[in-house]
Amino acid sequence: MHLTQGTSASATERFEDDDYPAYTMGRAAEMIGATPAFLRAVGEAALITPLRSGGGHRRYSRSQLRVAARARDLVDQGTPVEAACRIVSLEDRLDEALQLNAELRRRATQDA
Repeated sequence: MHLTQGTSASATERFEDDDYPAYTMGRAAEMIGATPAFLRAVGEAALITPLRSGGGHRRYSRSQLRVAARARDLVDQGTPVEAACRIVSLEDRLDEALQLNAELRRRATQDA
């Protein structure tokens, strides 16, 4: 399920949607043990793109916070923010490619 801001949905659906932008910058930073400046940096590095509220405030989803937390872990180990963002992005792309490859192999086996 993927709901975007402004979409009509029940409170229960929004609660369960990992992509619903439910968290303010301050709360999001607190949840992943980072600072608002860190969240701005990962946004500037295009690792995540927070949605904006009607007033222009950044809002983050749980899925975005998981990605940002992975980058924060790398930064905590001494990796520069930009490099950490690139690593996380490449890891995600590799995972997607491996999943697609596995699916194509399954289909090829079924068709054979």
